[in-house]
Amino acid sequence: QVQLVESGGGLVQAGGSLRLSCAASGRTLSSYPMGWFRQAPGKEREFIAAISRNGIGTTYADSVKGRFTISRDNAKNTLYLQMNSLKAEDTAVYYCAARMSGSGVYVPVRDYDYWGQGTQVTVSS
Repeated sequence: QVQLVESGGGLVQAGGSLRLSCAASGRTLSSYPMGWFRQAPGKEREFIAAISRNGIGTTYADSVKGRFTISRDNAKNTLYLQMNSLKAEDTAVYYCAARMSGSGVYVPVRDYDYWGQGTQVTVSS
């Protein structure tokens, strides 16, 4: 079992920055490819970014490419999402997720096995 807890969300003005964290417990984070997703009201959960177990491989949704950076510190069992140049359309609940197998980067929601409870990010325009 893996427990994931997100933090770092909040209210920020457009153009501002936030850094989300996802703390893992129960098992060693370095065993899992991980990702960030978000869900806005009335919309499906969408992929934001993914990272491989060793942190070398990353991939991003086009909507955040160049603005968001995913990273991980396996020694601290923590996943991060640095979000810069935030826009109103980035407003959503952000979730981290872990996959139990594989070594690459994974995009589909269905590829992930464990999820955090989410943290709200609100960007005011």
